[in-house]
Amino acid sequence: MSVELPLWRALTGYRILTLVYTLGLVALSYRKYEHPPAAAAYMGALTLWMALTWRRTTSAERCTRHFLLGDLGFAVGGILLTPLVDTHARIMDGAPTLPSIWTAGAVLGFAIKGGWRWAAVASSAVAVANLVERQELARDTVHNVVLVWVASVAIGYVVEVARASERTLARALQIEAATRERERLARDIHDSVLQVLAMVQRRGAAIGGEAGELGRMAGEQEVALRALVAGGLVSPPRGERPDSEAAAAVPHPAGEPEPDQVVVSALSVPAPEPDGDGPCDVRALLAPFAGAGVTFSEPGAPVTLPAAAAAELAAAVSAALDNVRVHAGAAARAWILVEDEPQAVIVTVRDDGPGIPEGRLADAEREGRMGVALSIRGRLRDLGGTAEWVSVPGQGTEVELTVPKGVAPEGGRRGKARA
Repeated sequence: MSVELPLWRALTGYRILTLVYTLGLVALSYRKYEHPPAAAAYMGALTLWMALTWRRTTSAERCTRHFLLGDLGFAVGGILLTPLVDTHARIMDGAPTLPSIWTAGAVLGFAIKGGWRWAAVASSAVAVANLVERQELARDTVHNVVLVWVASVAIGYVVEVARASERTLARALQIEAATRERERLARDIHDSVLQVLAMVQRRGAAIGGEAGELGRMAGEQEVALRALVAGGLVSPPRGERPDSEAAAAVPHPAGEPEPDQVVVSALSVPAPEPDGDGPCDVRALLAPFAGAGVTFSEPGAPVTLPAAAAAELAAAVSAALDNVRVHAGAAARAWILVEDEPQAVIVTVRDDGPGIPEGRLADAEREGRMGVALSIRGRLRDLGGTAEWVSVPGQGTEVELTVPKGVAPEGGRRGKARA
């Protein structure tokens, strides 16, 4: 709902209530007017105007400039008509004008529609009309004029600020939606294309010859694609080997694994796809990960999630296991624990590897290595869940994946990319 809608509704109610109040004032003072029929004729015209136009102030689209000018014309005309229908003595004693406080509604319409500048113009017109009607700078007249002017300008300014805030919020939501979609696409790229390029580069470097040249080209494309996924495009000089690709060709010394660099290997096990779109047992999707180096622990009863959410959770677990194989080594052991809580499903992936130095995950994300940021954390965030890492150098790494029950990935079920 627009921030302006409550203001338009309040203005509509104000105009109706003040019309009733003004009709009551005129009725009580009817016999005191010098020309009562003229006062009654004006109030009849004002009532007819309200009956025909009350819906005009229910929205910004209906409240046109022509209507606002007509509304202000009724207010100013009623003020200027007051000396002709009322006695001079009553006017000098502070008797209200014919439209009375209904006039403020016309000014507030300008404030809500056009902001404080329109409000200043409309309230100035009302101020001049009041001074002409009173024919002197009486204290009560000045007080009323200043009050209407300040109130209308202040409301007009608030409306302008609210509109600017609403536009900023809408733009932020658009950027967030575009960013989420971009991250989803980047995650799919990371889980497929980047891994294949990394495999070709490493296998080619190992074989040599023409395969080595093919591997070098694959490595260059991997670096450029990683940079594009991270937010920029790397264009290394022709013939110059990129630093990160060259570094990738050099094995990392034992005990200093490079985090977040997932590769495809024969040990990688793709997460299976769930059958159908109904509730899915998470245990069935995670059980294939169990093997000689992976221990899988599960509850005795089914652990169900929507199929799309279960598939995304399994893909995140697969990415976590791939990180274990790469960074902890082929001899490392991993443990998968599934917990079925009343409000969420928690899957913990733990290994006995060397651990990750503090700050390395953030550094890897800044360098464009998006495995943890996209394949794991991005998936869990889209499910409304969380991914937490606990790692102590020399004592292994533990990844806790939490998915609330009854959710599905934003944008519906997506094709599951291999992690």
